Amino acid sequence: MSPTETLLLQNGRVIDPANQIDGPGDILIENGRIKTTGDAYSLQCPENGKTVDLQGKWLVPGLIDMHVHLREPGEEYKETIASGTKAAAAGGFTAVACMPNTNPVNDCQAVTALILSKAREAGFARVYPVGAISKNSAGTELAEFGELKQSGAVAVSDDGRPVANSQLMRRALEYSGNHDLLVISHSEEMSLSKNGVMNEGALATRLGLRGIPRVAEEIMIYRDLSLAQYVRRPIHIAHISTRESVALIRRAKEQGCMVTAETAPHYFSLTEKAVGQYDTKAKMNPPLRTQDDREAIFEGLKDGTIDVIATDHAPHSPREKELEFDQAANGIIGLETAVPLTMNLVRDNILSPSGMIELLSLQPARIIGVEGGSLSIGSAADITVIDPDKQFIYTKERVVSKNTNSPFLDWEFTGKAVLTIVGGKITFSEIEGIG
Repeated sequence: MSPTETLLLQNGRVIDPANQIDGPGDILIENGRIKTTGDAYSLQCPENGKTVDLQGKWLVPGLIDMHVHLREPGEEYKETIASGTKAAAAGGFTAVACMPNTNPVNDCQAVTALILSKAREAGFARVYPVGAISKNSAGTELAEFGELKQSGAVAVSDDGRPVANSQLMRRALEYSGNHDLLVISHSEEMSLSKNGVMNEGALATRLGLRGIPRVAEEIMIYRDLSLAQYVRRPIHIAHISTRESVALIRRAKEQGCMVTAETAPHYFSLTEKAVGQYDTKAKMNPPLRTQDDREAIFEGLKDGTIDVIATDHAPHSPREKELEFDQAANGIIGLETAVPLTMNLVRDNILSPSGMIELLSLQPARIIGVEGGSLSIGSAADITVIDPDKQFIYTKERVVSKNTNSPFLDWEFTGKAVLTIVGGKITFSEIEGIG
């Protein structure tokens, strides 16, 4: 990564929902911050700077993924903080929030500090650690929220495992408010989902695979919304996948519950049919659902019920994925395909370009309470440039992540991040002559 002292990004389509801007413009970066903005071709670049013409490209606030698994410490053969943040930069993300299901679990200052140190050393993207709700994510005793907050955590979650004990979840919601930590819910009723490997229904029956019923997700969402409303604390619901989950969150918002929610690109891009002939690259938790559920996700994104698109980037090596479907691990990589998959929603008029950037940048920044999500003068120069017309095939050879467990391999895409800038430093570029 090479630092850029002065850079003029010229004549891009500036899309900045925080400042209600959508039109051609220039941005001048100096000393890692946005020095000034203006109409297209209105700014002059100092003699020591560099000018990049972005005609036909979108110039947007740096994308933020608030739900990734970087695997380090403990499973570096799957992903490292360096490889994961390099993949993030290649996907247009200037920041990611990493879940705590590492080995050891991130339930203390030492692990949080290690993650932040490794992220600074790599330098590809900002990393915001998410601490565990419970010690070792075992669901029996709360982690030390004050220690996690002081060491740099932005939220708490036992993602990968639900908090089964309702009293513990209530306490987590109550105590998190004392430390300004968001609680992120992995909503799953394990007594219903246990041993399931794909969506419960006719297809699972035909394939002879054990199903995960949608109510396993929905019952736990209902419980967590009820608890959040009772103690009057905010809650964030991760990776929603069903029609009723969307409806529950919509009703809760109408009733004044302080809830936000995310879905992942695979839930609006695929259905359970992607399992095909036992393709483990389409195995995840929650599982891919039906076309009816997919259409409900569209509706939730369109009407604002769903606040965030997050990838749930979950790399696994062939030793976990190239197994019988029952035995294979859940999860897919997603950092490098989020932009083109979401661009499909823009082309289908489900989202506007500004709505897309709000879901991928402004809202994640607001929800986890971090800097970013806007192109305001004086703010850190965390910027993504997207070429909406760039066509490419997502092959194994071009995957930046350490592993290739993606159901989107060999898909033809239109729309891609081509330049990623973090604090004025270029961390990824496919623009000729820069980077």
